[in-house]
Amino acid sequence: MKVEIWSDVVCPWCYIGKRRFEAALARFEHRDSVEVEWRAFELDPTAESATASRGGDDYARRLAAKYGTGLEQAQGMLDSMTQAAAAEGLDFHFERAVAANTADAHQVIHLAAGHGLQDAVKERLLRAYFTEGEAVGDRDVLVRLAAEAGLDAAEVRAALAEDRHLADVRADEAEAAALGVRGVPFFVVDRRYGVSGAQPADQLLAVLERAWAESRPLTLVPAAEGGEACGPEGCAI
Repeated sequence: MKVEIWSDVVCPWCYIGKRRFEAALARFEHRDSVEVEWRAFELDPTAESATASRGGDDYARRLAAKYGTGLEQAQGMLDSMTQAAAAEGLDFHFERAVAANTADAHQVIHLAAGHGLQDAVKERLLRAYFTEGEAVGDRDVLVRLAAEAGLDAAEVRAALAEDRHLADVRADEAEAAALGVRGVPFFVVDRRYGVSGAQPADQLLAVLERAWAESRPLTLVPAAEGGEACGPEGCAI
């Protein structure tokens, strides 16, 4: 069974949703038969990347400007997300966050898929952005982080220089638009169910179980002698 997850590496609910999905998958009886693929989605394709943090309240100011709210209300949103992240074992530090265009990060995640390291790279980039304050829009930083997750640094640098996976990123985004994805994380389970948002682990588990059952209907074995049974009209004699 395949689960495709559209998300962005600068999306706080995507990181929280990743943890909740992992919790659901850990409880899923058939987890070893599940293939997970991370798909690209840019929250802001026009974003400009910075190379260093601009100050403690910069993220709150950017959030306030984006949603047309006051700084205090924006900070309250960040505090709420930080608490939600902590409940999932994540340590968010929005005061360290560095503005980033994430197209290159998604290219690296696509490259990682070919090496069986997609989840490791995705996790490294999320932690780098939300916890460590790394500039995930900077190619030199991306090369280093990808290497820490197991990729070859020279290959990553060459792939970025050639924009080798940019078409793949754009294809993911086009497919998201075709599916009607308006926000992330967005989970597509076995091309049967779409789940929007960082849903609780219990709900994600229920979707996994339902999709599994529907994709593998029960096959009845022809009855043989000695297979007597009881039914509404009585028992075989």
